[in-house]
Amino acid sequence: MKNSHIAFIGAGNMANSLIRGLLAKDVPASHLHASDIDPQKLAELENECGIHTGTTAEVAAGADVIVLAVKPQVMATVCENLRAHIQKPSCLIVSIAAGIPLASLENWLGNERAMVRCMPNTPALVGEGATGLFANTRCAAADIALAGDILSAVGITCWLKTEQDIDTVTALSGSGPAYFFLMIEALEKAAIALGLDADVARRLSIQTALGAGKLAADSDVAPDELRRRVTSPGGTTEQALLSFQRDGFERIVANAVEAAQRRSAELAK
Repeated sequence: MKNSHIAFIGAGNMANSLIRGLLAKDVPASHLHASDIDPQKLAELENECGIHTGTTAEVAAGADVIVLAVKPQVMATVCENLRAHIQKPSCLIVSIAAGIPLASLENWLGNERAMVRCMPNTPALVGEGATGLFANTRCAAADIALAGDILSAVGITCWLKTEQDIDTVTALSGSGPAYFFLMIEALEKAAIALGLDADVARRLSIQTALGAGKLAADSDVAPDELRRRVTSPGGTTEQALLSFQRDGFERIVANAVEAAQRRSAELAK
């Protein structure tokens, strides 16, 4: 990865996070390039990170990897403009745009190209992202390794068995941060309603979510066992969990994920 020239088409939050994550992994700034319609974003990257910025044609020329990080609604126009400027036949295309299937990218950029479609999530902004990836049949082992290395600069990566799995990943980890934000918000409001200071309620709600996630990530046992270990018979946690179950908590979550997955599939069409 450190020997590859990586061009970012689009310099929004996710591209910005990836660039900074790659720099933290000792990828040379001289090997990172970005283009964007917003000159302010490019100026900030150039000044703060020391990378090369320019037009789409300039940054794509000679790139070993092109990361497509523009909004889905402009992807077709961007790709059709980009196609003539990709010089290396072996250039790997990595898309982090939601809802754009590989078939569309192949149509716009040429079906002879190695391509990887990714679904990252917003915790990548703090280096704690979760990304699902799927490669087309043109990808060699080296392409797959390279794409994985790039995305793992901002969190964990998981390779998927089918492209349709992207819709489930979108519903799980892509949209998932909002589910946890809603839970934090609900806990905060409940504690305030019971008389707790608002600032204390917020800090404790956020830290509890952070601590639970880290405990689950660092543990060698499954979440259900961690839940059992903190649930004493007849105790306070048991009462809360019983209330969740009476109100159909697991079904509520399942319905939400299924709704998000259906919408992701609809958008891809």
